[in-house]
Amino acid sequence: MINIETCLTPEILHLHQLEGKIAVVTDVLRATSCMVAGLNAGVKSVIPVKKVEEALAYAAKGYVTAGERGGIKVEEFTIGNSPYEHMEEAYHGKSICMTTTNGTVAIDAAKKTADQVVIGALLNVTAVADYIKQQEKDIIIICAGWKGNPSLEDTLFAGALIHQLKHRSEITDDASYMALSQYEASNSNLTEVISKNASHAKRLSGLKAQNDLAFCAKEDYCDILPILTGDEITIKK
Repeated sequence: MINIETCLTPEILHLHQLEGKIAVVTDVLRATSCMVAGLNAGVKSVIPVKKVEEALAYAAKGYVTAGERGGIKVEEFTIGNSPYEHMEEAYHGKSICMTTTNGTVAIDAAKKTADQVVIGALLNVTAVADYIKQQEKDIIIICAGWKGNPSLEDTLFAGALIHQLKHRSEITDDASYMALSQYEASNSNLTEVISKNASHAKRLSGLKAQNDLAFCAKEDYCDILPILTGDEITIKK
C-alpha cells in the first residue's frame, strides 16, 4: 500500500515531507496542461523557471519562451499559456522554457526535496496513475493553486488521481479525502463544474480563453508521462 497526501497550495508545502516521495505537480489551468499537450504533440522538452528574466536568458540560447503573468502572455515571449499554442507544429522538436504565475513555482518548490517530480493534468491522469501503481512509492500531490490559494480545478485533478489509486493506497490526510469527494461528486461533467465554479476559470473567460477551459478539463486526452530530470521535463520512454 502506498500513502497518498495532497498539498492544496505550495504556500503550505513546508508542512509536508517530500523526501522519499514522488511529487505529482498539477496546474490544470493551465501550465501543466500546456506541458502535457505540447509534449504529446511533439515538443522536445520543457524547462520550467520561476522568473521572466530566467526565461529570457534561455531565449538568448535559442529556446522558445512561453508563459504568463496573471493569465496574460508575457510581452517578450514567443507564446503564452494556451495548450493550443503549445501544440502548434512550429514547436515540434523544439525546447520550450516556460514560466507561469503558479505552475512553474510549484514545480520549483517540489524539485528541491522530492525524489521525483511527475507532471500531471486531467489530460494524462490515467498515465500518471498507472506509473504510480508501478512504482509502489508514497506520493504527494502538489496543487499549484492561484497566488497561494487553493483552486478547484487542481483539487479535482488530485481527486481524479486518488480515485484511480484508492483501492491500493492509504489516504493519509483530509485534503486528499476532500479532493476525492469533490471529484466523485463532479466527475460526470468536469467541464461544466470547472467553467461555472472555478475562480480561475472565470478569470480566463474574461481573457477569452473559453476554449482552453474545455480542453484542459478533458480526462485522458493522451497517455504520456512527463517527468522532470534535472532542469528539463521530457516524456518518460
